Amino acid sequence: MRTLVFGAKGQLGRDLVKVFKSAGEVEGHDLPEISIVEPDHVFDVVKQFGPNVIVNAAAYTDVEGAEAHLQETFLANEAGARNVAETAAYHDVPVVYFSTDFVFDGQKTSPYAIDDPISPLSVYGKSKAAGEAATRKANPRHFIIRTAWLYGPGGNNFVEKILRAAATRPTLRVVDDEIGSPTHTLDLAEISFYLARTQAYGVYHAVNRGACSRYEFAREILRLGKKQTEVVPCKAVEFPSKAPRPNYSVLDSARIEEITGHDLRPWQDALKDYMERREDNT
Repeated sequence: MRTLVFGAKGQLGRDLVKVFKSAGEVEGHDLPEISIVEPDHVFDVVKQFGPNVIVNAAAYTDVEGAEAHLQETFLANEAGARNVAETAAYHDVPVVYFSTDFVFDGQKTSPYAIDDPISPLSVYGKSKAAGEAATRKANPRHFIIRTAWLYGPGGNNFVEKILRAAATRPTLRVVDDEIGSPTHTLDLAEISFYLARTQAYGVYHAVNRGACSRYEFAREILRLGKKQTEVVPCKAVEFPSKAPRPNYSVLDSARIEEITGHDLRPWQDALKDYMERREDNT
């Protein structure tokens, strides 16, 4: 299998390249050399490489920044997604597009199913919903994979932010009224790999099993990191943000597990693995 990965320098992109290499040749592209918002860039690299599957992990992911940069956000997350999906369709190959829990409004109290209606609150969430629609329309051979609370090597993610803060502060205040499923990029890359080997096109959710608050997540990060920093629970209203966020965004991954025959492990196990990988790389 020949796999082309856009967004290869990102935290997810790095693990996608690593995982897909186990089954064949992989070529990764990212800014500044290749931009998915430039149709010619996308078409040229696809034509030259001749992939069997195209994976689009390129996106504008600054949730706060997106509120002030609407045009730039939609250009990457909608127009860019369309360029990749259209090019994949032209070359008659499937496309994988990664979306987000931010397409939901967080009003549920049980895990979101793949067919639950979407209702994004933020510019970022709206742009990813538009990217889903553009991908779906441009290429019937699509895998749209929604994920959440993603962390991986080289990323400016919640795990790294907590560890950096713990290095300089004796106490951290972390919200306990945002609930989700922390997800390791390696686990997402692996199950995406298994899914891409099928022809079961459609929308999927993929997160590590279980759910927790940001506060609980932070406590586990510090415990595994052997940090003595105290964590104090607080409410999201105490940390006003430009981008509205879903209070509850747990996703139900049952469908992708059923189709691939592979289970996503509990978030605690995945985090432990990440922390060990992190130590090995320091």
